[in-house]
Amino acid sequence: DQFIDRTIHRIKSFFNDGIVAHVPMAEPISKELMQLTKNNLDTLNINNVLGGTYLAIEGPQFSTIAESLLYKNWGCSVIGMTNMPEAKLVREAEMGYATVAMVTDFDCWHHDHENVSVAQIMKIFSKNVDKAKKLIRSLPGKIKKYPWDWNDPVYFSLDNAIITSPKKINGKLAKKLDAVAGRVLKKSNK
Repeated sequence: DQFIDRTIHRIKSFFNDGIVAHVPMAEPISKELMQLTKNNLDTLNINNVLGGTYLAIEGPQFSTIAESLLYKNWGCSVIGMTNMPEAKLVREAEMGYATVAMVTDFDCWHHDHENVSVAQIMKIFSKNVDKAKKLIRSLPGKIKKYPWDWNDPVYFSLDNAIITSPKKINGKLAKKLDAVAGRVLKKSNK
């Protein structure tokens, strides 16, 4: 339910050229979607842990022992190469987001385990695929029936995020961002 972003080469915002927006990221995960997913994992008898800190690294290389120990000391629960910029972009698009991190290894900090390798990851990954398929197949019906709180701040994260004056936003750029920010851009142009 938390992230540390150590990526540097990825585009992390829809608002780059011509519009400045700062969305709140203190609570990056939809608590409702996270709880719905956890409940579903429990129903499917898939071992899971609710919450934790996901550290996104650039990759494609794995961590050094020094990095792995640093991330462990930071309290990171999972290290991976995904979830960023997705979590930030989803927040800018005012959508709920939750992560299901399927662990494949202990990285290289754990002295009782081999250092991480592609062969090791693929062996565990193939076991996780079946679990992921079960989860994905079971969620749509539950998502549709869930009593969502549409007043959750996640769905209004752009309300006070756009700093650029409406007079400075050109129409072409506003049209380009309509799917993401149309709700607030149309309101500010009135």
